Amino acid sequence: MSLRCMLILMIAGMPFIASAQEPLQPFAVQADSIERSLTGAPGDPARGKALIEDRQRSLCMLCHTGPFADPRLQGDLAPDLAGIGARLSEGQIRLRIVDMKRVVPSTIMPSYYRVDGLRRVAPAWRGKPILAAAEIEDLVAYLTTLKD
Repeated sequence: MSLRCMLILMIAGMPFIASAQEPLQPFAVQADSIERSLTGAPGDPARGKALIEDRQRSLCMLCHTGPFADPRLQGDLAPDLAGIGARLSEGQIRLRIVDMKRVVPSTIMPSYYRVDGLRRVAPAWRGKPILAAAEIEDLVAYLTTLKD
């Protein structure tokens, strides 16, 4: 079984419930970024850090490593997020969380703020983004602080 298949099965088996119930906020993609906040306000870095470290909500640590709690629980399928705030702009980080497939079509990273054009979506998630706009902004706020 391929690593991609194992990851999809692992994510599908996670005991979380779709909670982002608000309607999607419109956004504009410019080149490789979404420059404007999805909420019109900056996110909270402390909430973003807590969300990244919540393996059942954001799923970030299933694939990524970084300066997060308990390195033993971090994945190694995706790039290390240490220093991402120095490598990418706020808008570039936002697009990668919203819909990484626009940047790398073959990615295994889920589209956290997209509901259309997706395949093999569990019934509980159909029509719902994985994260709410405010949660995306919290992640962006935290990730932009990771400069080293």
